[in-house]
Amino acid sequence: MPKQRKKQNRSLPAYWRKRYGSYYYRPPIHARHLWDNKTEICLGQNLNDAYSIWLEKMDINPDELSSMNDIFDRYLLEHVPTLSSGGQQSYRTSLRKLRPVFGEMRPHEIEPVHAYRFNDLASKKHGKTSAKHDIQVLRHTLTKAVKWGVTKQNPLIGQLQIENNPPRDRLVEDWEITEFMKVTGHQRRPLDVIKNYVTLKLMTGFRRGDLLSIRLSDIKEDGIHVQPNKTKKSSGKRLIVEWDEQGELFTLIETIKAIPPRRIGNATLFTTKHGKPYAKNSFDSLWGRFMDKVMTQTDVVDRFQERDLRAKVASESASLLEASERLGHASTETTKRIYRRKPVRVSPLIRNPK
Repeated sequence: MPKQRKKQNRSLPAYWRKRYGSYYYRPPIHARHLWDNKTEICLGQNLNDAYSIWLEKMDINPDELSSMNDIFDRYLLEHVPTLSSGGQQSYRTSLRKLRPVFGEMRPHEIEPVHAYRFNDLASKKHGKTSAKHDIQVLRHTLTKAVKWGVTKQNPLIGQLQIENNPPRDRLVEDWEITEFMKVTGHQRRPLDVIKNYVTLKLMTGFRRGDLLSIRLSDIKEDGIHVQPNKTKKSSGKRLIVEWDEQGELFTLIETIKAIPPRRIGNATLFTTKHGKPYAKNSFDSLWGRFMDKVMTQTDVVDRFQERDLRAKVASESASLLEASERLGHASTETTKRIYRRKPVRVSPLIRNPK
């Protein structure tokens, strides 16, 4: 009977373990030649970096795939690296939660009831949105297993219905933005970054990842050129936010570029104090700290999220079509269902008395 893995290691790929704050990999005998014949390798203390080092040398034989752990490994190797940095992180998080439950199972052993039970438990522990994402990752790995010839069909396709969470309806009002801009602090740079970021977000409606990815080369004579990350592999849609006649957008860009440190080469428009692009976690921390100040220094009583600003842009666009184009959506359905949050104004129905 195989040795039971420690609880702290069950969410990690096979032959991994964590000890003394670092991640270690013990390659099986047939794969040690890929690791200079070492019996154990320290992959580092940062999980994302550990995955990167591990994936560089992984050599998975498709004929040896049998358990879901094997499929998760190949999924990590082939599919996850094709995602954005934020997507990679969220998929790896989901896979870490799926391994302890499904890792030792074979694909054909998984039934919809197993997914429903996982969803119920994960919803209570991590929230409905997180649990739904985990199920989506599980379903997609099983689809890949069919493609790789490991199993004949995906048992979750057509037999699993997870209820959609209602879309957010938080609408940030103009007075709240005014209050937002009043926040003060001892360090001027982070305040300048957030305030100018919000101003640019409200002018463009870009997603956080797309805003933080804007480089100096994307700023051209006719405006800001952006290809939303979500459309690269689908519609391929590109956006150009043209300079306005009043010059407000151009002035804002120059103001952002003037925030130290000096941009070198083809740097991103928004940089850390060390001149590096913002990672998702570091920017989220910056946003969270600023929102804490908003709640203590201003009259705002209902905390809002960064993504609510994108909905504000859509809600204040002149028409549904204009909002959809500004947000880079392939159709107006998503814009209408999730991002248009202003109440619909209607006139009363006046009946003529007989």
